[in-house]
Amino acid sequence: MPSSSRKPLIIGAGVAVAALLLGLASYTATRPDDPASPGTSGPVADVSAAPGGGAVPGLEQYARRDAKDPLAVGRADAPVVMIEYADFQCGFCGKFARDTEPALIRKYVDQGVLRIEWRNFPIFGEPSENAARAAWAAGRQGKFWQFHQAAFAEGAKEKGFSEDRLKTLAREAGVPDLDRFARDLDSEAAKASVAEDQAEAYGLGAASTPSFLINGRPLAGAQPLAEFTRAIEAAHKAAK
Repeated sequence: MPSSSRKPLIIGAGVAVAALLLGLASYTATRPDDPASPGTSGPVADVSAAPGGGAVPGLEQYARRDAKDPLAVGRADAPVVMIEYADFQCGFCGKFARDTEPALIRKYVDQGVLRIEWRNFPIFGEPSENAARAAWAAGRQGKFWQFHQAAFAEGAKEKGFSEDRLKTLAREAGVPDLDRFARDLDSEAAKASVAEDQAEAYGLGAASTPSFLINGRPLAGAQPLAEFTRAIEAAHKAAK
């Protein structure tokens, strides 16, 4: 979707504060070939981008709340929206996708409390860009979350994101028309969507993945489930 048809991004003090919070509190992103990457023996980042627990005024408007957005799950009018900026080559993102996100979906999304909106934030070069466009292409056929699950499966990123590998992941995700998937993956629309998400994340000062906004509260890193629970519960209470 062209950026001109979306809500204008907030410019001013709110973004400046978010950039400061995410820039200072984000952990140093673990590169795909880092031996300390999750999935081996490395620790999980444990850093909150909003130590005081509060939302930054104006940042709630980054939630798109588009009921037809295939890169989102949960009611468009849910009281809490969590935006996730992530990279398919990021080990911490994979850990969050496997260990934490399913629990949040069961506890909050399925109950109508939470909506999760994905933003492609490829920061590890061309393979990450390819995977981001492929995820978008899968979403065009209603299979984004199935692709997301396949791409973040244990050991998946170690196999790379070559053209053939992306087709394999699309097949695993149940994408019905693989020829259309290939066309969409290489389309200008895919490139534009990924670039827009990247610009949004960089504009917020996100320097690593995963980074989150929970009703305007910045949060950085693959936090323990309890940290997301606290943030979501606080946002839900405030929304009431």
